[in-house]
Amino acid sequence: MKDLFKLSDFIDIDILQEILDKFGEATGLAAVAVDYRGNPITKYSNFSRFCKLIRQEAKCNETCHQSDARGGLEAARTGRPYIYKCHTGLVDFAVPIIVKGHYMGAVMAGQAKLEDEKKIFLENIVRNVPGWREKEEVMKAYEEINPIPYEKIVAAAHMLFVISNYIVEKGLITIIQDELSKKNYKLMEEMKTRIELEKALRDSELKALQSQINPHFLFNVLNTIGRLALIEGADRTQEIVFSFAEMLRYTLKKNMNQMVSLWEEVQHIERYLKIQSMRLGDRLTYEIIVADEIKKIRIPFMTLQPFIENSINHGLDPKESGGKIRVNGYSIEDKVIVKISDDGVGISRDKLDIILNSEDKGNLDSLSTGIGINNVRKRLVHRFGPMYDIQISSKSEIGTTVKISFPKRLDLKRAINL
Repeated sequence: MKDLFKLSDFIDIDILQEILDKFGEATGLAAVAVDYRGNPITKYSNFSRFCKLIRQEAKCNETCHQSDARGGLEAARTGRPYIYKCHTGLVDFAVPIIVKGHYMGAVMAGQAKLEDEKKIFLENIVRNVPGWREKEEVMKAYEEINPIPYEKIVAAAHMLFVISNYIVEKGLITIIQDELSKKNYKLMEEMKTRIELEKALRDSELKALQSQINPHFLFNVLNTIGRLALIEGADRTQEIVFSFAEMLRYTLKKNMNQMVSLWEEVQHIERYLKIQSMRLGDRLTYEIIVADEIKKIRIPFMTLQPFIENSINHGLDPKESGGKIRVNGYSIEDKVIVKISDDGVGISRDKLDIILNSEDKGNLDSLSTGIGINNVRKRLVHRFGPMYDIQISSKSEIGTTVKISFPKRLDLKRAINL
């Protein structure tokens, strides 16, 4: 920790200076804070005139520094305040500042005489420097120092020990909190970036799925229009062209991420069925019944057409006599159900599993709308969650029924996150 932090990193030096100044005024003792190398980090508080004078002598000044250094080292070794005598016989003490077991510095204080000096034994930490007692001014300053009881020195030392270590620990907690705040902010930024990337990936996946929708239907429509233009009058040609134009307008102005009303989707499949009934003639009939109360609910764009297309291509087209498609929309409690049924040839269990579960495009070569149905399932789960899914039941030569469920009310929180 010494290599990473200085004592000034943990503590407000101005506050520490104020504490030591007030300490000096209250106790009559001098004080200064030093780092672990012994370098002062505060100004000297209440420094006695005697100590100022004696430090003007080179040898005495050197010995004073040695005394401070040894006192600080002894306090660091014991981890507690260390009380001793300097080379002039005055009482000093060193208060260690320890952070998480590491010695960070000390408060050096004292410059006091003892009232009961003969009763208290204290170590003379360095040897005396002779000669200073011969100077009148120095001795006069020495006599100015008032004796105090040893108990007060002990109390003062322990008070400084508690205060100095408390404010340093508080500073350490502030540093730790700042580091945690920075880490939390960085984590939040990383989470935000990850969410944005995941959303971008989902959007890219949906766009990729959109590009996979089979275009064969458009070619069939164009061929039908061409044949009708040759063999029939303008009425039926105009009707099919109108329906086809409306379908193109609907598909081109929307995108796969967009939400539309159920009624818009129903109108779209009705145009699709109208065009297909012109192509298939009396081999295709259809019926659409949707309750008024659910026409305005919002569902993903292009949800219904893949199932209508599947009913025609795999249900009715292979059947010689054709058949009927029924679309029924209704609500049950908090769900809206759209049921699409046909009386076609049905779908085998194996093919149905491929349509619903396969992620492998190669398995869908013979199922022109398999990708479209898988696309719808993914978008439903992506938009509404796994509670809203597709159920398909089918029996050979009897027909196929598809039930698609939507929420009656869109979850705004989920919608905002999409």
